[in-house]
Amino acid sequence: MKRLLAAALAAASLAFGAPAIAQTPPNVLIVGQIAEPKSLDPATDTAVNDFRILVNMYDGLVRYKDGTLEVEPALATDWDISEDGKTYTFKLREGVKFHDGSDFNAEAVKFNFDRMLNEDNEYYDTGPFPLAFFFSSIDTVEVVDDMTVKFTLTEPYAPFLSNLAYPTGLIVSPAAVKEYGKDFGRHPSGTGAFKFEEWDPNAKVVVSRNEDYWDGAPPLEAVVFRPVTDANTRVAEMLSGGLDVMVEVPPDALQQFSGNDNYKVYEQAGPHLWFLILNMKDGVFADKKVRQAVNYAINKEAIVNDILQGTADVAAGPTPPAFAWAYDDSLSPYPYDPEKAKSLLEEAGYDGSELTFYVTEGGSGMLEPQAMATQIQADLEAVGMPVAIETYEWNTFLGKVNPGLEGEADMAEMAWMTNDPDTLPYLALRSEAFPDQGGFNSGYYSNPEVDTLLEQARTSTDQAERAELYKKMQAIVQDDAPWAFIANWKQNAVTKASVENFKLQPSFFLLLQKVAKPN
Repeated sequence: MKRLLAAALAAASLAFGAPAIAQTPPNVLIVGQIAEPKSLDPATDTAVNDFRILVNMYDGLVRYKDGTLEVEPALATDWDISEDGKTYTFKLREGVKFHDGSDFNAEAVKFNFDRMLNEDNEYYDTGPFPLAFFFSSIDTVEVVDDMTVKFTLTEPYAPFLSNLAYPTGLIVSPAAVKEYGKDFGRHPSGTGAFKFEEWDPNAKVVVSRNEDYWDGAPPLEAVVFRPVTDANTRVAEMLSGGLDVMVEVPPDALQQFSGNDNYKVYEQAGPHLWFLILNMKDGVFADKKVRQAVNYAINKEAIVNDILQGTADVAAGPTPPAFAWAYDDSLSPYPYDPEKAKSLLEEAGYDGSELTFYVTEGGSGMLEPQAMATQIQADLEAVGMPVAIETYEWNTFLGKVNPGLEGEADMAEMAWMTNDPDTLPYLALRSEAFPDQGGFNSGYYSNPEVDTLLEQARTSTDQAERAELYKKMQAIVQDDAPWAFIANWKQNAVTKASVENFKLQPSFFLLLQKVAKPN
């Protein structure tokens, strides 16, 4: 196995060096990613770009059922929920080992959640854990016996199982964390279908087949995830044969692959929102009229039709329509109305001061961030709002935006892909989700009524009641306009025709366990 893998990687290296004549190695899948991963520790990651690797290396107690956002058993075979909705007891799958040879058991599960949630835990300093918010309702995690673990919540929490299926809930090897500490993200060990082999920074992450995988060894011998940040370069490498799979295909390149028998094109709607964060802490966006003016000033139809070429729909508010049960389809997007925008700016007494706009070169779910930013800049300047764009590489961009825009910028691009209608507003719109409190409310939006609605929605076990609460929240947030709501994306990917059993998932993850690439 090791000899075959080494030969395959050597072939892959040659392919990378000569893309014009590249042929990817047999039974090794080469995936063109959009950015370098930040870490391979699921507890510390926030980007879908990284999640696409992680879900192939790790398992959670539960996972999303193929083609849905419904949960099914994974490392837990079944579970019981108490009548009050506050206690979840999981029976664990027996005989599973981590890739480093250590045992998966209830102690390992407890270790993972204590590490994230208990500031007094010896391994809490191996973080930070930015999405620990997902599990803030957990009061205790108890080992009932070797293969049974019990979670007690402080209150009923409707998204709990769904959050366990999200990458933040993936289970890592306690032994590896204890050995590598803060460097665990460079020495990952899980229980998943593929085992970590190598991380060559800015070149590739390599994972190999887990022959002992509890759900069946995958057909592929290995997967090589390559960060190819520039979209045109990804397209060129795909066309030249250097990639087997390309994610997030630029809209203007889709036609190059559609109808070509050498490729397969995939599209899938999902819970995605591309928006502009508006800094309400200081500057002109403290005034709601100025925020609403931005929403009227931007020609979102032109962005969707001309830049994204129909691969997205105009967004109406903070909740993606993919969450059909919770989405308020009575809300209409802000129309393109530059005269209305000018009127609102005049009413607000806007003085024409220049706005600083943080933009990224590319990243998870960011579509065509530079082209979209240029269009937005032109639209805002047309109504008298001058804009200075500052562009950053993806991880640098996150490092500037996630800590908050106060004193830094007036606006920033952002995209979220989520698993539950609770996730994005709870982590990025609540008053208690300001960056200095561990959240992602980088624009410092605060509305007590929204806070109350979100708290009520996540503790209700009645889906119809939750839906009504989320719809009320959407109407308030749309009117408050803490963001400019731009687009809901339909994800896409291209593979070589020889790649079999590939599917896109509504979660936006790449599940490669069943993918095959015959020699």
